[in-house]
Amino acid sequence: MKNSTEKLLCAHATVRQYQEKAIPDDVMGRIIECGSRASNTGNMQLYSVIVTQEAERRKALSDLHFGQGASAPALLTVCVDVNRYHHWCRQRGCDEPYGNLLWFLSGLVDASLFAQNLCVAAESEGLGFCYLGTVMYNTEAIARLLELPKGVVPVIALSMGYPATPAPLSERLPMEGIMHREVYHDYSDSDIDRIHEVRENFPFNQEMVRQNGTRNLAEIFTKIRYPHKANVDISNALLQFLHQAGMMDQ
Repeated sequence: MKNSTEKLLCAHATVRQYQEKAIPDDVMGRIIECGSRASNTGNMQLYSVIVTQEAERRKALSDLHFGQGASAPALLTVCVDVNRYHHWCRQRGCDEPYGNLLWFLSGLVDASLFAQNLCVAAESEGLGFCYLGTVMYNTEAIARLLELPKGVVPVIALSMGYPATPAPLSERLPMEGIMHREVYHDYSDSDIDRIHEVRENFPFNQEMVRQNGTRNLAEIFTKIRYPHKANVDISNALLQFLHQAGMMDQ
């Protein structure tokens, strides 16, 4: 039998349509405080979150996410942030050694743990949210809109608000598809067929395959959603921005 925490986590559904009701400041404060209690590297908390609620800026930010989150009363952008730590080090006469790939990745872990804690807390308050997977598609433009200084990189974006309607659960891979005991056990062809059966038979995914005229669900991802050329172009732009942000120093 699942306990209350397990029930909350297993009931998570992505919310894309929201009521016009604003999120009260005290509620937002509580969920962000819950986020801040997440584990992090060296207790350095190498992240910041920008909460965008003012209508005009929220619209501009939604546009950079290709219209996602347009109905949400709040958009949250979680950033890797070594700027604050460097300022503290500099002010105390110490080196500023965290502007490199190691600490970008450490900050990315910190930011991810913070965001997930925050989201669980949000759902416990009756809020819904959606991860916007486009934050790294327009990193430089988002950073410019949010006036991010050097050393701050947006990595996670969320739309958040009170759900307008109940959201359906998405399909997930079975446990055998993600859990390995003791060591990694690579997959046979039959393993792959069995593990992905639930996704390939999910009605929404079957309809996507039909509408797009693709051979299968994998082709939706590799040819339409995340094709190779787009992956390379976005990767190059992101790498260029990481250099500009001072996160690739030697």
